Amino acid sequence: MSDTPRPEPATVPTSTELIHHPYVPPPGFQAVVPAVHKASTVVFPNVAAMRSRTWRDKSGYTYGLHGTPTSFMLEERIATLEGGRHTLLAPSGLAALLLVNVALLKQGDEVLIPDNGYGPAKELARHELAGWGIRHRFYDPMLSGEALAGLIGEHTRLLWLEAPGSVTMEFPDLSALVAAARQRGVLCALDNTWGAGLAFNPFALPGGQGVDVSVQALTKYPSGGGDVLMGSATTRDEAVHQRLQLAHMRLGLGVGANDVEAVLRSLPSVALRYEAHDRAAREVAAFLQSRPEVVQLLHPAFAGSPGHEHWARTCRGAAGLFSVVLDARYPAAQVDAFVDALRLFKIGYSWGGPVSLVVPYDVPSMRSAGRWAHAGGLVRFSIGLERPADLIDDLTQALGQLAG
Repeated sequence: MSDTPRPEPATVPTSTELIHHPYVPPPGFQAVVPAVHKASTVVFPNVAAMRSRTWRDKSGYTYGLHGTPTSFMLEERIATLEGGRHTLLAPSGLAALLLVNVALLKQGDEVLIPDNGYGPAKELARHELAGWGIRHRFYDPMLSGEALAGLIGEHTRLLWLEAPGSVTMEFPDLSALVAAARQRGVLCALDNTWGAGLAFNPFALPGGQGVDVSVQALTKYPSGGGDVLMGSATTRDEAVHQRLQLAHMRLGLGVGANDVEAVLRSLPSVALRYEAHDRAAREVAAFLQSRPEVVQLLHPAFAGSPGHEHWARTCRGAAGLFSVVLDARYPAAQVDAFVDALRLFKIGYSWGGPVSLVVPYDVPSMRSAGRWAHAGGLVRFSIGLERPADLIDDLTQALGQLAG
């Protein structure tokens, strides 16, 4: 580098010169990590381009809310992960659930929701959807296809599925439920956060049928760090996608470019992490199943868990999530004390990150369709990426305090 100092400019540059600087970086830059494009305003070379450009088929860019190269890339990768054709991103998993309801339901319609489904989604039905004149019913998730068909009425337009339930972990007969809905012309939407697009293909279930929409909280396994909020809604059907896409635009749903970047960086390792969570969870779950304090293990990959046979027919893996029911001789205060005694497990909602989590639940207060079969307290575990032996040691000391 020359020691000759650069000559000072004749004048101080103005803000206009800085804003409209002529330099354009050369094309052709490629890297392993996708570029991060941030924009609200997208500029056009001329009026004709502004008037002719479209974003709906991802052939162009019109406004930051309608997509950037970064968000389009994540949408395409999630669609591939889920086995779908089209994906839309939302600010959270719950926002993606809202999108599906708003796009596919109108006043006078009815939606069926599994009674073991995601709690905030049930509250959305009880309050906002009901306020808009959309009726709902909660159904027993372990119904047969024939029994579900009997629930479908003339105003039923949408069936929600969750596999397994996010707290009590029952795995329904997805194929039978979808087939029953199809026979009655009812659309099917699945909360596939647990499956993450890896445990099974929601669009090609055993028997050949699939759901119309698969929703994920990308907050969980695709992100993997416990530091991003994002959701997705994926479809194969073009007509359903168009309904979702237009509602998505009118609702003004958008995601931050840095959050998209975080998910894009984590996505290449999601299959490896999912397998690691699964393997560790089965080891920890087997330990808890052997303990006298535990009367029921709720993990779909284990025989005796509700819906295990449906899981075995549908899935090629399982998430790192399971619950246990403790003996009824331990009152709620003792169950809470057991949770408080854990050291490696952190008390917190959500899951899918590197840190193992635990939450106690009062299941009877959460159910309205069908009777909960257990009297003891339920505790849900999300197994992170710690060494399973260390987690088992932590559980051993906390169970010792519970028994004491």
